[in-house]
Amino acid sequence: MSPLHFSFYSAFTFSSLGLAFHRTHLISALLCLESMMLSMFIPLSIWPVENQTPSFALVPILMLAFSACEAGTGLAMLVASARTHGSDHLHNLNLLQC
Repeated sequence: MSPLHFSFYSAFTFSSLGLAFHRTHLISALLCLESMMLSMFIPLSIWPVENQTPSFALVPILMLAFSACEAGTGLAMLVASARTHGSDHLHNLNLLQC
């Protein structure tokens, strides 16, 4: 495994570990999700250049569009939860309560 691949795998692993263990604030969970998307976006944008395949050049653009939609939805949820509950602490959010 090359050092470049190892760095991408370790970035994704650290992001998923951060998502699993740091569950205090909603903004930290959103940042971990964004770093996971970024660690997948960079190899997907380098891969068509390395293999010289122009057919997969659209995949990183689609992933970037989905990542932007995910970020917008996450920030909307953050603003809505901060308005209704007063903070972004995840332990204050109860999904079973209306």
